[in-house]
Amino acid sequence: MEIKGRLVQILSVQTGQGRNGEWKKQDFVIEMEGTYPRKACFTVWGDKVNIGSLVEGTMLNVYFDVESREYQGKWFTNLTAWKIESSEDSLQNAPPPLPPIEVYQPDMDAPPMPDNPPF
Repeated sequence: MEIKGRLVQILSVQTGQGRNGEWKKQDFVIEMEGTYPRKACFTVWGDKVNIGSLVEGTMLNVYFDVESREYQGKWFTNLTAWKIESSEDSLQNAPPPLPPIEVYQPDMDAPPMPDNPPF
């Protein structure tokens, strides 16, 4: 899935030890534009944690997966980001705009066509 929004907050990196070794994750919050702006918290894992170069207020395109799981009778949903792009970067990679379309303007000074054309 993909969503666009303004980066509101970058939370601190969390680390821990699991059965497969050490892990680290970082959460960040974006706000989606609209009549009723909404916020969503996304998580990045492992080598993608290096989001410290992003600046709050930047427009982002976030590519993510949604996953829900049940724990002790309650359901929890995670939004796991797997790719983050600055919207400004995507605008730089966009194709150049098309040139303006020329609109036909009839020549009002031209002589009128004959009433009986030769064809």
